[in-house]
Amino acid sequence: MRRREFIAGLGSAAAWPMKARGQSERVRRIGVMNARPETDSEAQVWDTAFRKRLNELGWIEGRNIRIDYRWGSGSVDRMPMLAKELIEQNPEVLLAVTTPATAALLRETRSIPIVFAIVSDPIGTGFAASLARPGGNVTGFINIESSLSGKWLGLLREIAPHVARVAFMFNPKTAPYARYYLDTFRSAALALAAEPLEAPVYGAAEIEAAMAMLGREAGAGLVVMPDFSTGIHHKLIISLAERYRMPAVYPFRYYVTDGGLMSYGIDLADLLRGAASYVDRILRGAKPEDLPVQQPTKFEFIINLKTAKALGLTIPPTLLALADEVIE
Repeated sequence: MRRREFIAGLGSAAAWPMKARGQSERVRRIGVMNARPETDSEAQVWDTAFRKRLNELGWIEGRNIRIDYRWGSGSVDRMPMLAKELIEQNPEVLLAVTTPATAALLRETRSIPIVFAIVSDPIGTGFAASLARPGGNVTGFINIESSLSGKWLGLLREIAPHVARVAFMFNPKTAPYARYYLDTFRSAALALAAEPLEAPVYGAAEIEAAMAMLGREAGAGLVVMPDFSTGIHHKLIISLAERYRMPAVYPFRYYVTDGGLMSYGIDLADLLRGAASYVDRILRGAKPEDLPVQQPTKFEFIINLKTAKALGLTIPPTLLALADEVIE
């Protein structure tokens, strides 16, 4: 009898460490705030890239992490309320997608680590003290450098040499960093003997009015700033550019896959993969102030030949050779 009890005791002792190990894995909490609607297809691409990279780094939802989401539904006015709700979930680290989401979270906390993605000019907006040493509780990944506004204009003139007046479209409310791009844009326009115009728009009605006004002018072209608001309305902008037969250049690939003429920018999903790596490092003990703000290093140039033909434009062979993707 004693022998049976002893053997049973050995079995229990062997099983106990396995059970204890399973119970000891703490579930870490991540808060994600995205200014776009949850139903937005591009936002879902970004989220999938973020979660996939977390999985590759060993963070599995339902096992050792829990992710709480707040989606902005395209409304900047909802950001403060959503930020408060997310902080109340007591996350250990926050992911802020877009400038408005980052600003809203920083107004609510200066202690919880924040990793941002798809943000322009973090120094000018006050998010970071410097790129190398951001300081405070925030760091992250910049979407596009200011110098690209000159690149966009140069591409536009190369594909449409007749363009003499170029409007730069942005929403002042969601793009407080507009000056970050505008100064370079103006300098590039003057160097190309083109008239630079600002096209501040706050929503669909202003976009329609601005495009109608531009459409009445001969030799008008459009450059769209990287901006949460213009991204939300990108299909409207593309359709109006088609209606007024206006050459336009965009900051991201999804504009061109939805019918825009061309884009030069970065793979936004790649920023979310990078953000996941920073979230991983913070969960393992790193501090945001010690993680430098990362600048983009890989760019992609996309041309839509179908749209070019509809606008009566012939793409120079040199541009076709440079394109990473040509949509036909």
